[in-house]
Amino acid sequence: MDDGPLFPTQWWWTLLDVAVAAVVASLALQAPTSEPKAMVIGLVMAVVLIERRRRPVLVMGVVSALSVVQLLLVRDLSVHDVAVLVAMAAVVTHGKSMRSAYVAGGVVAVGLLFALLVVGDTIRDAVLFGAVVALCVVVWLVSVVLRLRKDAAAAYADRAATAERERDHLVALAAAAERAAIARELHDIVAHSLAVMIVQADGATYVVDKDPAGARKALRTVADVGRDALEDMHRIVAVLRGGSDEPPPTRRVGLDQLEVLAERARVADVAVELRVTGDSAGIDAAEELTVVRLVQEGLTNVLRHAGPGASVEIAVDLLDDTVEVSVADDGAGRTPVGGTSGGNGLVGMRERVLLHNGRFAAGPRAGSGWRVHAVLPRKANSA
Repeated sequence: MDDGPLFPTQWWWTLLDVAVAAVVASLALQAPTSEPKAMVIGLVMAVVLIERRRRPVLVMGVVSALSVVQLLLVRDLSVHDVAVLVAMAAVVTHGKSMRSAYVAGGVVAVGLLFALLVVGDTIRDAVLFGAVVALCVVVWLVSVVLRLRKDAAAAYADRAATAERERDHLVALAAAAERAAIARELHDIVAHSLAVMIVQADGATYVVDKDPAGARKALRTVADVGRDALEDMHRIVAVLRGGSDEPPPTRRVGLDQLEVLAERARVADVAVELRVTGDSAGIDAAEELTVVRLVQEGLTNVLRHAGPGASVEIAVDLLDDTVEVSVADDGAGRTPVGGTSGGNGLVGMRERVLLHNGRFAAGPRAGSGWRVHAVLPRKANSA
């Protein structure tokens, strides 16, 4: 079992801070014994530097103040004054903004001028002082580069995290859309098939003695509907399983299926008048499937809520730019199948139409009955 690294990353940074402080302390201990004040100031600087990563601005202020005190007391520079550069680098790389980096650089520049004024008479080597100035500039520039790289890495990390969140969100939306599509398919298949099968089975039980031929016809219809439903269920299950090199079994649902749906409804004692006008050339499979499912769900609602004996008018108009579908019944049936649909059929129809950027309306007709109307734009002709 992997419990992670032996030493967390934060420990390594802490050890680095302690090592830097130890180096500064060792430099302070090398100060001339005649100047114990400088040694004490250097040791304090070293201790303060341990917090440079967590409180860079405070450490910069304390170390700068100590260096000023040293100049006033000792009147000389010391090698442990490198602590000022370490503190400046911490402010530049770990400060909240680049403004603090400029302020830290300005503080060091003012400190150099102050040192030149205080101990200028003791600095006889201009080259040495120029080297000190160059060292400060180099440390500041290197720290700025590190700061910019750190900010760029943080920006890349933020963008990567944002992209990952967006990807997860899109995956969730795609999964939700897929679930909605599967739910629509299941509802259309199960609801319609069961409604027809229930009506046919009830009719067969009523006429099995009086009209054996009619009963056999009803049972054949039950078997045909059941086989179609089972085939569609196999197709949906194959899509859900996935992971197979073989494509799932498909059953092309075209406009010719409308007559099959109408005939099955007629066998269930629903008077169906089907009218399909216009040219079907150019209509794609998705549009055909939507039209068939709309008619199928409309007939299911008739069987469920109006019942056998109702009359239905189905009109499918294939116009140049749109496909209009209308399913209207007179509500004059008897003993409807019933059930607790909860309005899922209407929701599914509306979702199907909206996927094609179409318009959908459903509601009671004047007098009695119910009407479903949908308008779908034709992609082939609108492209």
